[in-house]
Amino acid sequence: MNDSIRPTRHDSFPAAHRGVHLLGVSFILIIVALFAWASAQEGDGVDPDLERRVITIDSSGGTQSGNLRFGPIVYEHPDPFGITATVSTLTIFGPRAELSGPEDTLLSQAKGSRTAVFDGGVRVVRDQLEAEGPGLVYEETTGLGVLSGGSSVEIAPDDPDGDVTFIDALSVEFDVDTDRSINRGDVRLRTGSQRAESDALEYDESKDLAVLTCDGGSCIITREDDEGNTLVITAQEIRVLTQEERLWARGAVTVVDGDLVTTGDEAIYDDALQLAEITGSPAVSVNEADGVTLESDRILQDVEFDFVEAIDASQASDVDLDAFRFDEELASSDSSAP
Repeated sequence: MNDSIRPTRHDSFPAAHRGVHLLGVSFILIIVALFAWASAQEGDGVDPDLERRVITIDSSGGTQSGNLRFGPIVYEHPDPFGITATVSTLTIFGPRAELSGPEDTLLSQAKGSRTAVFDGGVRVVRDQLEAEGPGLVYEETTGLGVLSGGSSVEIAPDDPDGDVTFIDALSVEFDVDTDRSINRGDVRLRTGSQRAESDALEYDESKDLAVLTCDGGSCIITREDDEGNTLVITAQEIRVLTQEERLWARGAVTVVDGDLVTTGDEAIYDDALQLAEITGSPAVSVNEADGVTLESDRILQDVEFDFVEAIDASQASDVDLDAFRFDEELASSDSSAP
């Protein structure tokens, strides 16, 4: 046969076969495309940025009841902390939980907008923090879990020889997007020799930083030494580095040490050195027992030896106030104001 008229590989297939072949390829491509679309639609239904807010509840050894498709699902366990729920770095334990989502939406497709309610006694654990209270409500939309009905919090120190921090409040709010918790209502803090009272207390677990605030009044922090002598500091806001036992008080500050009372705008106190540095315009220190008054823009108060002295206000302080600020405050353009 003449090579010039030899059929090509393409021409060697009958036309009908070629049509079937092309239809088969097209059909496969359509099926693959539909499968990919369905997978994308089915998925978890959660924005990757919000994935950390999705809660998982394990009731192994217990029971599940309710509408398993649309919710609510009720989880119950005979053990007091038999149910284990995890969301980001937060773990929640309790005997009963209820998971619900928006009406007429499958729970599997409602991830990111569901609510989990725990009651019957709840324990919350995150790293070195452990909290307990009667009940907790967690919202995936906000990433916030609120432990209410009276709460107690314990935060273990990094150093085995360090002091445990205890916080009691009416409620505590945990943020799963950060290492923060906010205690609200009749707040009491205890760590080492320090005791504090406030309306609200925001705690950054990564920094061991507690920020106490009071609405329309003064927050109070006290320190008692081994001899029973008490130092009392009041201010509108008090920031405490709990493990270092240093604090920064701001707004209508008063430092009371026995007969010595010093007032100013801000105060820094180092418990290890037993030194308070008070600034104002001016700061005023009064000892009524001795009839002595000292006024200065900057006063150093020695708690251990019971004396005060004026120091140069133009000289920069050795204290790094950035240690008392949250990360977003440091990142702001005006990092000098918390």
